[in-house]
Amino acid sequence: MTTQTAVTDHVITLNGLRFHYRDWPSARAGAQDLVLLHGFTSHARSWDAFAQAMSRDYRVLALDQRGHGETEWAAPDRYGVDEMVSDLEAFVAALWLDRFVLLGLSMGGRNAIHYAGKRPPQLERLVIVDIGPETGAGGAARIQASLQANDSFESVEAALEQGRRANPNADEAEQRHRIAHNLMQTAGGTWTYRYDRALRDPSNPRPRPSADEGWRLVASIAVPTLLVRGEVSDVLPREVADRMLREIPDSRFAEVAGSGHSIPLERPQGFLVAVRAFL
Repeated sequence: MTTQTAVTDHVITLNGLRFHYRDWPSARAGAQDLVLLHGFTSHARSWDAFAQAMSRDYRVLALDQRGHGETEWAAPDRYGVDEMVSDLEAFVAALWLDRFVLLGLSMGGRNAIHYAGKRPPQLERLVIVDIGPETGAGGAARIQASLQANDSFESVEAALEQGRRANPNADEAEQRHRIAHNLMQTAGGTWTYRYDRALRDPSNPRPRPSADEGWRLVASIAVPTLLVRGEVSDVLPREVADRMLREIPDSRFAEVAGSGHSIPLERPQGFLVAVRAFL
């Protein structure tokens, strides 16, 4: 019988902002730390089921990145990769993490690449989930279109119904959990997303690293790395994944059957199996 661990929520100040993170202690004494970075417009609670499962063997830390979840919003022009990597560096220092594992999905995966590419001595292993230095054109267009979708709802169920239409491939329980914890109620009684609306503003684009810089950092990764791709992902083309595997000296690959870009949301069990096999 697996021992269930009790998650705790914490607030910490990093780079002048209040950050929220969740901490799952491990059932195993002296367990290694596993840090989770969510995707764009998501939040730390999106990892709840995965983190609970992984806490059997790891102490799991899920961070709400700046402007997301319960973390404080930043200035509209301070949502670039450099700021987010600096936040991660400050988080690692504040919690005295050493020999830890880093796992990042989508935006969080890009941040993880940029962190790992600087060869921090505290990092022991890396998991990159469905992101690379170059993004598929179809995925980029879909993400941009989603930013213009309605963000005001009469009920949580209305938000969930929009989520189902946007991604009918999602696991129902994961979808409900992710959306329910990504909403806040306004003074007028309607519901809207928790993350900073500046992230959705087309007149305020987030600074993006060049593909050349991304490839340079990928080639600098010096720890054992797992690249996880959704079988039908429109964000990470297979040819980009193949090049990443050639560029990262100690790399392995897992492709999750039936999944698109949001692998933990769409195929949570397949994602858990792939990550556990590597770690």
